[in-house]
Amino acid sequence: MFSKATEYALRATIYIAQRSDEKNKPGLAEIAKAIDSPQSFTAKILQLLTKDNKVVSSVRGPNGGFFLTEKAKNLPVRAILEAMGEDKVLEKCVLGLKQCSEAKPCPMHVQYKSIKEQLIKLFQNKTIRSLADEITTGASFIGNKKVNNSISFIRNLHSKK
Repeated sequence: MFSKATEYALRATIYIAQRSDEKNKPGLAEIAKAIDSPQSFTAKILQLLTKDNKVVSSVRGPNGGFFLTEKAKNLPVRAILEAMGEDKVLEKCVLGLKQCSEAKPCPMHVQYKSIKEQLIKLFQNKTIRSLADEITTGASFIGNKKVNNSISFIRNLHSKK
């Protein structure tokens, strides 16, 4: 659905929101490792996310790194899509047709319309903070590494039911 860059941007922002505070600001290498992204690619993504401090902020120097302000943590997840230039993906035709509409629908338009509305609502209503909190509580994860503790993984599965 989204480009690989936007997938990494979502994961990086959530990771930074979860791990950063006034004293702790994760650096590029830590973020790249945590989200399973090449470091050079992560650097380019973070450049987009830090542009005008809209989503992610950064500090240079020995105690530097990346962080989210309290205001940024309360942004909707859609803000990340906007920073990456992919917010319009949610509104496009599922088949990529330019002329798809109620008057001239594609074969999937009717079925996809409600799904698309739910996706738009999800990305607009879910905050970066709420996703970071899910990571902190262990209810979710953002890395592709194998889950080490299978017992806690199974507990998390059962607690969601």
